[in-house]
Amino acid sequence: MFAPSQEQVRRFFCETWAKHQAAQPLTPLEAQASDWIAQHPEYHADLSDVEAAVAAVFDVEEGRTNPFLHLSMHLSITEQVSIDQPRGIRAAVELLASRRQSLHEAHHEVMESLGEMVWESQRLGKPFDGERYIDRIRQRATR
Repeated sequence: MFAPSQEQVRRFFCETWAKHQAAQPLTPLEAQASDWIAQHPEYHADLSDVEAAVAAVFDVEEGRTNPFLHLSMHLSITEQVSIDQPRGIRAAVELLASRRQSLHEAHHEVMESLGEMVWESQRLGKPFDGERYIDRIRQRATR
């Protein structure tokens, strides 16, 4: 399993965005990342300086979203959907995207469910419950 450091993740996104802007060839993962970065212009300045990005601190108390966490979650959900793991996520995300008429908005709602499920799993010391995760996404699609 690949477990990059915080610095590696931040460098990946900054370097991907720089390559995209320079119209350089991208790997498939970089292409996915650049698509999500393009949909978040509010993060472009954070991605423009690699060294500043590596050193940046994103405190929730300051009201700033961590762009690297946010973009990483987009990539995680994209991967989950592509391999339908946990089983049923592809259909649940497609249903939510259809109801919201936006894959991007659907991803943001899935992120909320994913964050809640990870927090609960850690707090209770239990394995991640993929079925509950899918159920939460389906419930969002009915609202």
